[in-house]
Amino acid sequence: MRKPPAVYAAPASHCSPSLSSSAFDTTLWPLPAELSHPDADRRALRRVLRQRRRHLSLRERRSAEHALFRQLRRLPELMRARAVALYLPNDGEMDATLLCQWLIRRGAHVYLPVLRPFAENSLWFVRYDSSTPLVRNRFGIAEPDTRFGAHKRRRLPAWALDVVLMPLVGFDAGGARIGMGGGFYDRSFAFTRRPGPRPQLIGLAHHCQKVPTLPVQSWDVPLDAIVSDREIVRPSS
Repeated sequence: MRKPPAVYAAPASHCSPSLSSSAFDTTLWPLPAELSHPDADRRALRRVLRQRRRHLSLRERRSAEHALFRQLRRLPELMRARAVALYLPNDGEMDATLLCQWLIRRGAHVYLPVLRPFAENSLWFVRYDSSTPLVRNRFGIAEPDTRFGAHKRRRLPAWALDVVLMPLVGFDAGGARIGMGGGFYDRSFAFTRRPGPRPQLIGLAHHCQKVPTLPVQSWDVPLDAIVSDREIVRPSS
């Protein structure tokens, strides 16, 4: 799979000795008091959690991604999936593209999210392989060229996907999660609250993004699972 160099560039610096991987355990690093209640400022919460993953060294990041890969390969949802959406990582997000070749060997097709043109904060899902032309969207994130994805035969409706792997900014032990704040996944998968065909929604994150509790909003689409480099969280109903 072709990877845009800037998206996958190594961090500028490793984390300091005071921020070793053991220090990222939530028992050692709880949220500040002002961010640990249901009415917490979600923008401030995102800043704190994004900073945590940025402080991971390249070595810690790669180790976590390989541990995540091992976790994902054991998921029943992925073992039987034939249409899987994942994402190209940005801003320290977990790199799920390690799964691409494994999925293809299993006969699955891989799709990437694309900012849907002429629609507010929603996504297309476009087939991805080594020949897919990539561009940067308005957020500087690599995605399949819109002109390429405009052909319907290269896209799949969100409801027809088997599994969607999505990046998270934070999560808790109950399965609550917080994203980047644009609402793209929430709008694109709002239909999963209704009866009918739907994909399994699985969030991916570094263990350092786990917190004791997160505020939940009414528009947050529930996930079926959250996978980190250390655990698989299955939210309760």
